Amino acid sequence: MTYLTIKNINHTYFTKTSATTALSAVSLEVEEGEFISFLGPSGCGKTTLLSIIAGLIEPTSGSVTLENKPVKKIRGQIGYMLQQDYLFPWKTIEENILLGLKLTKRLTEENTQYTLNLLKQIGLAGVEALLPKQLSGGMRQRAALVRTLSTKPKLLLLDEPFSALDYQTKLKLENLVSETLTRFHKTAILVTHDIGEAIAMSDRIYLFSSQPGRVYKTFIIPEEFHTLSPFEVRNHQAYPELFQTIWKELESLEANTTKHQTPS
Repeated sequence: MTYLTIKNINHTYFTKTSATTALSAVSLEVEEGEFISFLGPSGCGKTTLLSIIAGLIEPTSGSVTLENKPVKKIRGQIGYMLQQDYLFPWKTIEENILLGLKLTKRLTEENTQYTLNLLKQIGLAGVEALLPKQLSGGMRQRAALVRTLSTKPKLLLLDEPFSALDYQTKLKLENLVSETLTRFHKTAILVTHDIGEAIAMSDRIYLFSSQPGRVYKTFIIPEEFHTLSPFEVRNHQAYPELFQTIWKELESLEANTTKHQTPS
């Protein structure tokens, strides 16, 4: 049985004067434990699709199911990590990472210890009593990851979670997140503009075209990459060729998008 099924998703945004189709006939399947990425030109509907998968937006038509259940009925089992950490500045790190458990009424002693242990495993031992402003950007994103994982989500959605970080911190967090998700056998979907990041972290990459957004091409990441850390993937001899292949496809899509936007 397929773990996550996205079937014939269409979505149109309506205003009083216009209708804009963001997604058209998007269908794909994700197996448990897989890490997939969405790439594409700006405005191709990647984040809209992520919000539909999260159950935050009802699609105009089509369906999304996780373990054969509609996602809108199991929102509490889907974790969402964003570009900003959204830690509450007046709460301690411990209070922040336990917030999801508190809101879902699962703040038991067992779950609290699980979350605090996860904080230690992710390299943040001793920061429990600190405020977010006392941590670096990378440390705050790690705390945000712990908060997301604290509720033991079945599916993790990552919307450009490293894009606001400096390059060195970004590479370190790619490794950390990849290792953490593999250890806990989590299924994840990443939205990114970074081709290298998508190759380094994914099992599969879906390249989207825009106006409207639809799956244009699927790239299967080589099997030999799967046992490597994201940093090691970037240094693999097969990496440059795959990067160039995806780069050319993306350049072509962006050129077509620009051409269609230019008045004749």
